[in-house]
Amino acid sequence: MVGNSRSVTSNQEDLHPALEATVRRHLIQPWRAPLADHDRAAFLRAREWVADRDRPLILDSGCGTGRSSVQLARRYPEALVLGLDQSAHRLARAPRRFDIPDNVLLLRTDCGGFWRLAEQAGWRPWRHYLLYPNPWPKSAHLKRRWHGHPVFPHLLALGGTLVLRTNWALYAREMAAALALAGRAATLGEPDVGASPLTDFEDKYRNSGQRLWELVAEAGPSTR
Repeated sequence: MVGNSRSVTSNQEDLHPALEATVRRHLIQPWRAPLADHDRAAFLRAREWVADRDRPLILDSGCGTGRSSVQLARRYPEALVLGLDQSAHRLARAPRRFDIPDNVLLLRTDCGGFWRLAEQAGWRPWRHYLLYPNPWPKSAHLKRRWHGHPVFPHLLALGGTLVLRTNWALYAREMAAALALAGRAATLGEPDVGASPLTDFEDKYRNSGQRLWELVAEAGPSTR
């Protein structure tokens, strides 16, 4: 894949000044927005698919065309991989591009709604991937980033090993700071350059010469 991707540009030069107050407010005030029927239907399908199979569960949230879900399923054949994305158009490209393994299910759903339903059902994924792009780089868009969104505590409550990748260092740093506010430590480094790119975005960013970042943390419910 030829790289022609621009680096992230933002009017924000450091951690958002409202990050701490926003995260702390979300940690103590439950998000009570109504859950959509399509998210409930997607979760019901996922629950039926997982059923009583005693296998580790991987969530690939924002999976796009499903490339990352397929690669994760091949990397961890002992696990079940749920790829979640809100775009039916992107998900429809998956069968045309990939041979979907039996341990993969791709679902159209809003990730935030699905996470809340999974938390309510007591799900505890083994690993949870948030792979590109979702930076929302304008300062005014803090609450659209996962760590600034009111769903953040529900993301934590699911637990498991959280793996986030981005081409915007500040986004990764903010996530690490938000996790610290919730009493969770994170390590920040770079993805293994010797490994195959997990997503089309990662492929494009690499070929454009951009530096990539990987955050890894044990999520778990807030301890503060």
